[in-house]
Amino acid sequence: MIPAFDALQAIGWPLPADGTGQADETATQAQWRTVMAAHPDARPARVIEQHRSGYVVADGPEHSFRVESLPEWQRPPGYRKGTVTIDQRPGVGDWLLIEGRKAVALLPRRSTIKRGAAGEHYQQQLIAANVDTVFVVCGLDDDFNPRRIERYLLLVRGGGVEPVVVLTKADQAAAADADAVPGAVAALVELAAQGVAVRAVNAKDPDSVRALDEWLGPGCTAVLIGSSGAGKSTLTNTMLGIEKMKTSAVREHDSRGRHTTTHRALIPLPSGACLIDTPGMRELKPTGEEDVAENFSDVEALAEQCRFRDCKHQKEPGCAVREAIEGGKLDPQRFANYLKLSDEVAGAANRLAHRRAQKAEEKVVGKALNKRLDEKYGRH
Repeated sequence: MIPAFDALQAIGWPLPADGTGQADETATQAQWRTVMAAHPDARPARVIEQHRSGYVVADGPEHSFRVESLPEWQRPPGYRKGTVTIDQRPGVGDWLLIEGRKAVALLPRRSTIKRGAAGEHYQQQLIAANVDTVFVVCGLDDDFNPRRIERYLLLVRGGGVEPVVVLTKADQAAAADADAVPGAVAALVELAAQGVAVRAVNAKDPDSVRALDEWLGPGCTAVLIGSSGAGKSTLTNTMLGIEKMKTSAVREHDSRGRHTTTHRALIPLPSGACLIDTPGMRELKPTGEEDVAENFSDVEALAEQCRFRDCKHQKEPGCAVREAIEGGKLDPQRFANYLKLSDEVAGAANRLAHRRAQKAEEKVVGKALNKRLDEKYGRH
């Protein structure tokens, strides 16, 4: 029996109480059992806050504490031997095995949300782990940007998580223009055609926010992502029923918000679900592992109808994509974003392949060096 099973289940623990395997369990669940068997004296806890100085974990909705991480999670930049990459270190939503106040293992992830880290060198940054749903939050003010939403969805789907587009400030938009909310939803018609749910809500109204309840059942974990000022913290407060998260007004001239959320945090909800609030993100670089075709299936379907298989969709005769744009069936800005994101993902994929090749070469060189040292000094 897993200690305090009910408390663990309230923060998303996915395994049954008796600790035994099930015929229909996932590969990740089976991996969890293997890791847990190697640490019989450890207990599970979930990362609920990630700070530069360490982690705060919880083993129930009302009990959290700081833990000491493994040394390899704390290696300084530039230290190469034995260092794990940024995305391999624990993040909010991860499950750890704890002995006392020390982490001894990171349990395998069943889903991840990542982005390319800022900087010239290729790195991946973990946004959240073990998530069921991602709420892509966008305000129905000057923050509304279908192209940015497409970029968010590209990153989300790359991690194998269900996305839901949440359009906040529906009350303000309707007050200013009766057609604003229907017009915004219509602008995302391509997403709805691909099975992406779109919900317009007043983030301050509990009745309106109940439109998201179907993704917030007991044991589920959702994460809020979006730019600063989109209404993520307001949504969190409304779901909680209390003013837990700090909020602030956006600037009037461009609807930009301030970073009122300064770190990622996992919060248990009264519904039995868990919600991860994140700081606003303005830079969204692909990791190179995304599937552009999945996110632009409408464009891909049109491209298959072009006369030439290598059509560049510019001035070639019989180009179905250009015909759709000229006929008003395909938004030219959506097509331009498709080309832009395709180039970015291809570039990131090349950098990822180069980095993997480098690491493989370093591993071979390291083994050869160790072998020579063993032969010279007789080490075993």
